Amino acid sequence: MAKLYQEINTTPSSAIPHQELKDFLEYKYELYNRPSFLETDPVSIPHQFTLQADIEISGFLAATIAWGQRKSILKNAGRLMSQMGNRPYEFLMEASEVQFVKASEFVHRTFNRDDTLYFLKSLRNIYTNHGGLSTVFENSYRKHGNIKSCLTEFRNLFLSCNPAQRTCRHVSDVTRNSSAKRLNMYLRWLVRSDKCGVDFGLWKSIPPSALYLPLDVHTGNVSRKLHLLHRKQDDWKAVEEVTAKLRIFDPADPVKYDFALFGLGVFEKF
Repeated sequence: MAKLYQEINTTPSSAIPHQELKDFLEYKYELYNRPSFLETDPVSIPHQFTLQADIEISGFLAATIAWGQRKSILKNAGRLMSQMGNRPYEFLMEASEVQFVKASEFVHRTFNRDDTLYFLKSLRNIYTNHGGLSTVFENSYRKHGNIKSCLTEFRNLFLSCNPAQRTCRHVSDVTRNSSAKRLNMYLRWLVRSDKCGVDFGLWKSIPPSALYLPLDVHTGNVSRKLHLLHRKQDDWKAVEEVTAKLRIFDPADPVKYDFALFGLGVFEKF
């Protein structure tokens, strides 16, 4: 592995052996895809639950606020679950308007109380009138056969309950070239699975092969360092570019390398 580190810094991308780079990514994937990873990652929030609807709802809310310091994300996501009585599905379906307003006394950076209240009401609408998050995403994938269309359709549905304009910014718009990092991360959690048990693999109708890399500053910079990404902006075009490269290494499960790229960036400062 030390040899590849050196080659990355001194060799043109076309000269780095394909198999050697794949072996490097596989090694880092195995290193970071393990239960200890849960301790410092927002995916630890849905891992507190066993009911599928609780996992889906808590995961969606945790992913929504997953920007900024990781300790702050975990603390605030835990606080939001507590305000929902640590029973998110039951809360959505049974809470009164007064309880909704009380639970919405929550702020994470630019995600404020009005945003929280709208998100709770929109999630209630999805579970009351549309069969829940799994039904929405899986039916959308059956209809369109690609994740980009699913993300577009989901955004339209989620924002169909008359939100404030500021709230709309918290749901990524891939039609405007957003990388949709948090939504792609959420889909990774719910769709893919393996023996390590970090991701849940609950949504069986969406194949892991269809997923896209959750691209952020860390995975983007590491991808460029590894010559997997040439586009300078961290946008949807970059997501498509880097995911296409990862599919060469593993067509059935390309976003498993999120563990490798994120671990290299955050934990190794690669």
